[in-house]
Amino acid sequence: MSAETETLPQTRITATPPGPGAQSTARGVLLPWLSPVAILLLWWGVSATGLVGPKALPSPVEVVAAGWELTLNGRLPQALVASLARVLAGTILGVALGLAAGLLAGYYRAGQIVVDKPLQMLRAVPFNALVPLFIVAFGIGEWMKVSLIAVGVLVPIYLNTFAGVRNVDSKLVEVGLVYRVPRRLIAYRILFLGALPSILTGLRFSLAIAWIALVTSETVNANAGIGYILAQAQRFVRTDQVFLCIVIYALLGILTDYLVRLLEARLLAWRKTYDGR
Repeated sequence: MSAETETLPQTRITATPPGPGAQSTARGVLLPWLSPVAILLLWWGVSATGLVGPKALPSPVEVVAAGWELTLNGRLPQALVASLARVLAGTILGVALGLAAGLLAGYYRAGQIVVDKPLQMLRAVPFNALVPLFIVAFGIGEWMKVSLIAVGVLVPIYLNTFAGVRNVDSKLVEVGLVYRVPRRLIAYRILFLGALPSILTGLRFSLAIAWIALVTSETVNANAGIGYILAQAQRFVRTDQVFLCIVIYALLGILTDYLVRLLEARLLAWRKTYDGR
């Protein structure tokens, strides 16, 4: 053996600390919930200190107790099923009409002349003003409630579809016409898909308006629904049930917005977003 021995390089195994991506993901999950938690703690503190009386501001515990009471007697599950069915039916109808009107007005000049002005005028009309007209036209049954929600959903979908179609590069349409692509394929593959980001943004606004329209519609001849519980609670001065309905509307709004965000992530996977960091 030679006097000079060859020294092999030693490999040191060290634990790799979590990268910035994991920390950023954790912050992204937790930060949006800081404001709701702060509001809940403020609500709890104000009600616990007695700064506002329990008739005007019930505590979160009282609201949860009211929800448990309505769940046990079956009113709350029945109300959720009825309200969700109305919102779903009205949203489907409103989205279908809004997409058709937006594509028509965005693609055809004649379509814009026919469709745009009436819908712009409808946008300025509040829901309360439409209720008497819808009662005369559709009666006081479910169809009136679904139609009122559909009108609330229709306008934002139309506006965002129209804007999205107009922002599509016109040269893409010209290329499709040159190669004799059928107009239905141009409407779907070029105009609809090109306007899809704007359409999904409109869907988020529409779902928020759908819950507002639901409250208005369920005050007319309803025997089930969250709006019905809200009206009955107001009538009998059950502030805890009023706050319960408000919390339910807020949670349903967050849930529907989250579902649209999931839909955006799936349909718009090609689009990269940056948070500025």
